[in-house]
Amino acid sequence: MRFIDSHTHLADPAFADDVDAVIGRARESGAVALVAIGESLASAARARPIAERHRGFVFWTAGVHPHDAAGYDPARDLPALEQAVAAGAVAVGECGLDYHYDHSPRPLQRRAFAEQLALAGRTGRPVVVHTREAEDDTAAMVREAGAAGIRGVMHCFTGSHALAHAALEAGWYISFSGIVTFKKWDDDALLRLVPDDRVLVESDAPYLAPVPNRGKRNEPAWVAHTVARVAAARGVAADTFGDLVTTNAIRFFGLQGVQQ
Repeated sequence: MRFIDSHTHLADPAFADDVDAVIGRARESGAVALVAIGESLASAARARPIAERHRGFVFWTAGVHPHDAAGYDPARDLPALEQAVAAGAVAVGECGLDYHYDHSPRPLQRRAFAEQLALAGRTGRPVVVHTREAEDDTAAMVREAGAAGIRGVMHCFTGSHALAHAALEAGWYISFSGIVTFKKWDDDALLRLVPDDRVLVESDAPYLAPVPNRGKRNEPAWVAHTVARVAAARGVAADTFGDLVTTNAIRFFGLQGVQQ
């Protein structure tokens, strides 16, 4: 099976002692590329050298998470994000809206999200979006972004079919994580709703380890379980679906040098 982990936090402190070994296990499991998410400027700065050590296999992004929107300073952070894109970040984000935890005031979340969407539009990069319990505002902002030609992915998607349709109608992609392997998952119709050319998979490691590894520190190698689960729901062979998400991730992120 081949796959690309479209969203992994390799720069997280959980991987500080063994990130290269984690990357090696991902290769052995069938991964042909990993996208290391920079959910803050600090994490992006840590992700970049990891990607440079594993050129053509690990890629990196840069963004400001909605949890940190209260500390977002456009005069300081937008130029830094622009510099990250110029230095090779393949996407803007993780950014978006999180009204579940509300770690940052909602107006500030919307401002930071809107400015990162605009940055993605200016630079031609896609955007990686986190959304939780913010469906109406997310849908409105995604529709506006899509109309402006901004491309994006709804990462670790567990939202409503209505929000999925809004994203798809905007031309966006939808990514599924190990959550779909959990016993509480009961929406296989959502797994079938996403067209073949818009679906991605991810680990969100070190979080959300899939069954049979739930409760452990997650890692990209285990995306193989998610691939198999989504493939089964869609009624296709795991190898076939793995090829599909690999092609989609390369196209969406514009990955260069991936050895398939």
